[in-house]
This record gives sequence, C-alpha cells and structure tokens, in this order.
Amino acid sequence: MDKIIKTEAEWQAELSPLAHKVTRKHGTEPAHSHDNFPKEPGTYRCLCCDAPLFHQNTKFDSGTGWPSFYAPLDPEMVGEKEDRSWFMRRTEVHCNRCEAHLGHVFPDGPAPTGLRYCINGVALTFEPEDD
Repeated sequence: MDKIIKTEAEWQAELSPLAHKVTRKHGTEPAHSHDNFPKEPGTYRCLCCDAPLFHQNTKFDSGTGWPSFYAPLDPEMVGEKEDRSWFMRRTEVHCNRCEAHLGHVFPDGPAPTGLRYCINGVALTFEPEDD
C-alpha cells in the first residue's frame, strides 16, 4: 500500500473545514449529521485518499447517529491506536493509507465480530457497486 503524505496546508486546501477538523485534527462530527448514505450495495471509501474501508453489507443501525460497521473491508486498511482523550480510554481507528482519523471501535457490535466501528460520516465517501 502506498502511503499518502501531504502537508497541513495541502489538507486544508482540499478538505472542507469540518472534514479537516475530523480527519486531520481527530475531531468528531455532530451525531446524525452525516449518516445519509444510500442503502444500496457499495463501498465506503476514505474521503482523504479514496482507500476502500467498509462495505455496505457490514453496515448496521447502531442508534448512535454515526455510520456503524461490524468489520472493515480489509483489516490492513484500518489501523487502531489507543485514545485517552476526554478522560476515557478508547480505541481510535484511522485510515492506514493517509492516517485520516475515522472514529473509534467498540466491543458492543453485532455478530459475527461483536465490534462496532463508529465512523464519522464526513470522513467517508460512498461508491455504489456496478450492476
């Protein structure tokens, strides 16, 4: 996998202010603000580098207001690291290709993994499958 490395100025020029805050500064979008993706087969990609991250068939309604998935499309594409911000201990997930902050993963998801990848929708684009 080729890593995508850009300067802060390049990211700011390419991304909306909210997308920059979330993906480059580890922010969080407001709940229910970016979970309006189609419910058709397709792939969720990283907004910053277009890496394929999640598939529609692993998306579920977690009731949280953020897109949630029980597994990444390719585990090699989604990295994890400990996050101790906000007086909590969580596991942050990011795009391994460009280091974009995506959200967090929690151990309260559905079968078959029991995981909930709680992802900021502003960090994703959706590519429908070809018929």
